[in-house]
Amino acid sequence: MSWLKSMVEKEPPEPTNPIGTVVIGTLEPDMHLTPKEMVRKALKSAQFKCIDVGRKASAASFAQKAVESNAQIIAVSVNTGPAKTNLPALVSAIEAAGLKGKVTVMIGGAAVDKSDADGIGVLYGSSKEEAVVLAKSAMGK
Repeated sequence: MSWLKSMVEKEPPEPTNPIGTVVIGTLEPDMHLTPKEMVRKALKSAQFKCIDVGRKASAASFAQKAVESNAQIIAVSVNTGPAKTNLPALVSAIEAAGLKGKVTVMIGGAAVDKSDADGIGVLYGSSKEEAVVLAKSAMGK
C-alpha cells in the first residue's frame, strides 16, 4: 500500500511553458485539503501554473492573488455548507477587484453542484478531470 500512497502524493513538476495561471484554494471556513490538492496536481500536470492560496482562504485573497499573478482562472474548492454561504462574497470580491469578465471562475466540491455554479455565474466541475477540461477550454486549448 505504501507504493500507492507515494503515487498519490507525488508532486508534478512545475510546467516549463504554462498554458495559463490558476489561483486555487478552499473558501473559508473550509479546511479540507485533499480535494483541492487533487485538482491542483491535475491542473499542474496539465501544464497550468498554480498559485495556491491554501485552505480557509478569504474571498478577497482569491481576488488579490489573481490580480497579483495576472491569473486567467480562479478555482475554488467548496466542501462545507458554511463555505458555500461565502460564494456571494467571492463573487463580490472578484467584481470589486475588477476581474469580472476577465477571469474564469470554477467551483467544485462536496457542498456545491451545477445549480450553485449557475446561480452565481461560474463554471462547475465535479472531478479533477473536469477541472482540467474546463481550464483548458477557458484558455482556448
